Amino acid sequence: MKPYLPILTATLLCAGAAQAQTRTITGQVVDSGKAEALPGVTVLVKGTTNGASTDVEGRFTLQIPDKQDVTLVLSYIGYTNQELLVKPDQTRLEVKLAPASAELDDVVVIGYGTVRKRDLTGAVTSVKGEEVTKLPVTTITEALQGKIPGADISRANGYAGQGASIRIRGNRSIANPGSSNNVLYIVDGVQNVNAADIDPNDVQSIEVLKDASSTSIYGSRGANGVIIITTKRGSTGKPKINFNAYSGITKVAGYGEFMSGPQWIDFRREAFRAAGTWNSPADDAVAFNPAQREAIANQEYVNWPDQLLHTGMQQNYQVGLSGGSENTKVYFSLGYYDEKGLMKLDRFKRYTTRANIDQTVNKWLKVGVQSQLAYINNDIRRDPFNLASQAVPLGRVYDDEGRLNFRLLGSTQINPLADEQPGVYDRNTKTNRLSAAAYVEITPLDGLSLRSTFGANYATAEAGNFYGINTIDGAGNRSQSSITNTQSRNLNWENVLTYRKDIGDHSLTVTGVASHLVFVNTNSFAGGQNQVLPSQSFYNLGAANQNIFLGSGYSRNDLVSFAGRINYSWKGRYLLTATSRYDGSSKLATGNKWSLFPSVGLGWRIIEESFMQNLKFLTELKLRGSYGVSGNDGINPYATQNSLTATQFSYGDTNASPTYTVSPLIGNQNLTWERTTTTDFGVDFGVLDNRLTGTADYYDAKTSDLIFPYNLPAFTGVTTVNRNIGRTRNRGWEVSLTSQNLRGESLTWSTTLTYARNKETIVELPNGNVIADDYRNSLIVGQPAQVYYDYKKIGIWQLGEEAEATSYGTPGQFIPGDIKVADISGPDGVPDGRITAADRQVIGSRVPKWTGGLSNDLRYKAFDLNVLLVARVGQWISSDYYAKYTRTGQNNGAVVDYWTPENPTNEYPRPHATRALSYITTLTEREASWAKVRNVTLGYTIPKSVVGKARIDNVRVYVSGRNLYTLSNIDDFDPEGEGVIDRPLNRAYVVGINVGF
Repeated sequence: MKPYLPILTATLLCAGAAQAQTRTITGQVVDSGKAEALPGVTVLVKGTTNGASTDVEGRFTLQIPDKQDVTLVLSYIGYTNQELLVKPDQTRLEVKLAPASAELDDVVVIGYGTVRKRDLTGAVTSVKGEEVTKLPVTTITEALQGKIPGADISRANGYAGQGASIRIRGNRSIANPGSSNNVLYIVDGVQNVNAADIDPNDVQSIEVLKDASSTSIYGSRGANGVIIITTKRGSTGKPKINFNAYSGITKVAGYGEFMSGPQWIDFRREAFRAAGTWNSPADDAVAFNPAQREAIANQEYVNWPDQLLHTGMQQNYQVGLSGGSENTKVYFSLGYYDEKGLMKLDRFKRYTTRANIDQTVNKWLKVGVQSQLAYINNDIRRDPFNLASQAVPLGRVYDDEGRLNFRLLGSTQINPLADEQPGVYDRNTKTNRLSAAAYVEITPLDGLSLRSTFGANYATAEAGNFYGINTIDGAGNRSQSSITNTQSRNLNWENVLTYRKDIGDHSLTVTGVASHLVFVNTNSFAGGQNQVLPSQSFYNLGAANQNIFLGSGYSRNDLVSFAGRINYSWKGRYLLTATSRYDGSSKLATGNKWSLFPSVGLGWRIIEESFMQNLKFLTELKLRGSYGVSGNDGINPYATQNSLTATQFSYGDTNASPTYTVSPLIGNQNLTWERTTTTDFGVDFGVLDNRLTGTADYYDAKTSDLIFPYNLPAFTGVTTVNRNIGRTRNRGWEVSLTSQNLRGESLTWSTTLTYARNKETIVELPNGNVIADDYRNSLIVGQPAQVYYDYKKIGIWQLGEEAEATSYGTPGQFIPGDIKVADISGPDGVPDGRITAADRQVIGSRVPKWTGGLSNDLRYKAFDLNVLLVARVGQWISSDYYAKYTRTGQNNGAVVDYWTPENPTNEYPRPHATRALSYITTLTEREASWAKVRNVTLGYTIPKSVVGKARIDNVRVYVSGRNLYTLSNIDDFDPEGEGVIDRPLNRAYVVGINVGF
């Protein structure tokens, strides 16, 4: 055998050398429009892991097989992938990549699949990840403000970590508008993920689904619109690292002023002058107690809100890593967000980590996992502002030894800063939220795939609360400590079968879905009073030895669904989307749990017709129309069942015995789904080589069988039953326009305008109007669900109008200086010269008449500038600030223009020490339209020739300001916060950096 060994060895070496024969090819990749070099482009030999990445000048060098044709695949984020055939005699390449954003072939994520943008039949707005990260924001929802027509987004809370609320195309349900109209968030195909946990830098794209054609695949879950968030995935080629950070300060934005010491003194004196007991400062003894008079003499004045408000801080850091091979792709990120609020003891910290892994096992099997873990540590401040707004602005915060004056000037009023003292107050919530999913995708035949995904959202929260004796809640009496533990487990198992087939001019995609969602929530709480050792806070409840309390709860509901959808296209010209979903909800009554929700969408790309070919100025024109039905099971689990409530009962003895009574909410076995039928007509267009592109939609959504807690007569022994009553309607217009104002090599400028107008109406109620005692909770046919139904203030009764004032009531009921309201109706429907409940009317609605946004993006060489304006117009508010008016002057209040004989204003009534104040709610209601400079960001990208020397792909630094300026008819506070004094909004100034390796 030995003679053959050298021969065999030589043969193998020659064969290996023959296989290893390669040649070198070089090239450069540039932007097709700007001709700028593109660094970090991945260049792969198709079907292999052999590849390279371009350098800072867009150049690459690659070894490829010799003496044969080779196909290269070039990919780059934000650009269309390109395949390039390289002949054996080619050694040098010049490649131009086209930006993907300008292509109608962009892939848009829809329910359980994707579709080309040109083939959409529904009302879908897509936002790329780079748009989300233009603004340094707390949550993704906040980044969408002004960018989505039809989405009413506002930020009404300035506490640390608070984001924005969103409504898509108005409110449909009336039972609980704050929760039953919420949109559905879907992250990487998994439902019920908390979008507030996602770092905006992890986002690849966001799609907002608004009409029935696009949302009905989710059935009842999509009744109020769907927001699909796709996070970043791994990529082939050279690993990429991105680091993003910003840090800055926050200031209060437009917080209402309260009376200063001298202003309150004048107000209090006027109150006693009106009562006839004060004529000059010599009579101050009737208006002020001795401690107050001493403070007045010493000019000791305090502005309590100013004592509470401080400069806040925000900082965010995120690092993301993406990479992989042709078969394995990985994305991993770490994030940290920290915000110190405008008050002490208000702090929000969020730690996040994300891992997305996709593995192609072979040509027919693909598996993957995606996960996100968020840990949130939130110190929460008990509201001190309501106390501070009323506290008399006299005296001293601290005594001569530096100790807090707990009681103010010898009164019962508590110092608003009491909770800020060391060791007396602790309120903290620690939350862990895990969202994880694993999928298996099988492709047994060409065009046929089956994807099975199991997802789980698991959350735990521990909310501890301790307040000592000398705190606002302790009130000098006793301390209290408590802990509440909550857990939620949402399981999601979905199986999606997809078949795609192109036959000539026909393109068909069939999708089938089977889904099972489980929602389980548990909670337990315990606590007690008189905590022996305050230093133990809420960590040793056994030391709280008085008034012990405890309890627990459990709920579960399931949703089982089957759905099917057909997407059909002929020549890319005529489009059809037909969907049907069958939902079964355990929350509804037996016999009514299941319902079918169908929809159909049609599209016509007129631009493809032969008669349009001569219209060169048109580059895109498509008509869309859709019709469909969605549902809502917006009630709590077990609401259709009768239940018992534990209570204590004693009869004939002193010891109470545990017993049970029927719960006030009685079950209804006839309760069924709310159903919304939506019609949508839309047009998409582009003109002048897409220098101007846009979309416009008109929609009409009619909701019937509204679920509502109906009040029952007291003699029934119960109070409420959930019933299907009434109908509502939402209809309106949405428009989005984008213009490329300048498209030069050094200077570009684009503008995007969004506008939406929605009319929200209650069409029918069971017994006519439902008029509640609370002027904010009345339901009136022909009006939105959120209106203010009240008396209309038309001024103040003036001197000389005594006789007329007396005619509207009893003698002395109305006098000069009192509020004057309109007499609009009596028992016969005409003014009757009396002020009664019949004179109430609709003052205004919390629903805006229209919303809009205007975004401008300018780029000059290495500089970029984004300016975002937003507007919300036509809504009314009922402001807590304007309600801070104590007629007697016993407490402090808002700075207002009040009536005196020398100042006969029509704004606020006269102070009066002994006279009650009627119709105070009329003082709070104001029309509160506003427009804002929401964001201004100026950035500079350091030249690649500079950063490339450090092996860095790109570096961008920027400065940004948020909530910079507000234009409104309300000047006293930021109207976006609706004048709710316990949650002032903030204004932020930050600096940031983006680095790519």
